[in-house]
Amino acid sequence: MASDIPLNWFLYFAAASFSIGLVGVLVRRNAIAVLMAIEIMLNAANVNLVAFWRYRNAPPGAGPLPGVILALFVITVAAAEVAVGIGMILLCYRRWRAADVDRYDSMSG
Repeated sequence: MASDIPLNWFLYFAAASFSIGLVGVLVRRNAIAVLMAIEIMLNAANVNLVAFWRYRNAPPGAGPLPGVILALFVITVAAAEVAVGIGMILLCYRRWRAADVDRYDSMSG
């Protein structure tokens, strides 16, 4: 199934996704868009983890699926990041009445 697609295609896709996410973090001013760009970057890391797990040359019965377990760990961290990030964005929106990250330059109102 996945052996029909070469590993480098997955790596190109992950690099392109990570680059799009990085540009989104650096260019976007809306806090929600920055949060979504960070999620794209984390998903690119997941693609790399699962692709390398799929194409590794390990003997059969070598233990649990380390790439998939790491990908699940990254998904868990991403979910926690979204929960905390959305909470912080809502708090900043209540204080400054804007979702623009340039307005969040100080801790005082």
